[in-house]
Amino acid sequence: MKKDLGVVSAVFPMPVLMIGTYDKNKNVNVMNAAWGQICDDDKIMIFIGEGKKTWNNIVKSKAFTVSLADAKHITEADYFGIVSGNKINDKFTHTGLTAIPSEHVNAPIIDEFPVCMECELIEIVKLKYTNGIVGKIVNVKADENVLDEKDIIDPKKLNVALFDTFKLGYYTIGEEIAKAFDVGTKLLKDK
Repeated sequence: MKKDLGVVSAVFPMPVLMIGTYDKNKNVNVMNAAWGQICDDDKIMIFIGEGKKTWNNIVKSKAFTVSLADAKHITEADYFGIVSGNKINDKFTHTGLTAIPSEHVNAPIIDEFPVCMECELIEIVKLKYTNGIVGKIVNVKADENVLDEKDIIDPKKLNVALFDTFKLGYYTIGEEIAKAFDVGTKLLKDK
């Protein structure tokens, strides 16, 4: 029997996305944004509050990067979610991480995070209850050590961090349980 819990953000897992931008002086800013998702094969949407430093940087530069946080760098990823770039202008320097300029967009790549999507701003969606930034993914960079023999990102090697909205924890993924677009075909055969 199910029990009523009231209003809970009941989506698990949530990604731990690191949004990288430059400010007008080319200073690196990184924000932890769990509220984001791929919204097409080559597009990603990030929900960011208007007025945040990351929002302002994206509006001005028309570009950003989205990196997947991993377990090895969860301390730094959490820090980027705790500290506001509007209050501490040089928060990136406190982490000891390395930023390199993207070759494709006007935004930084955080070298230590294993996968990075380089994005151009294509749309700002302002809704009654939230705001979203849509980026066109123009390139993806991945560390070689997270790729399989066919140069495809291997989730087991990635050790990606996931955010738990229930108890406010971070987790990593487990074993594959089935092949997508395959396991469900068993039900088609029974008909």
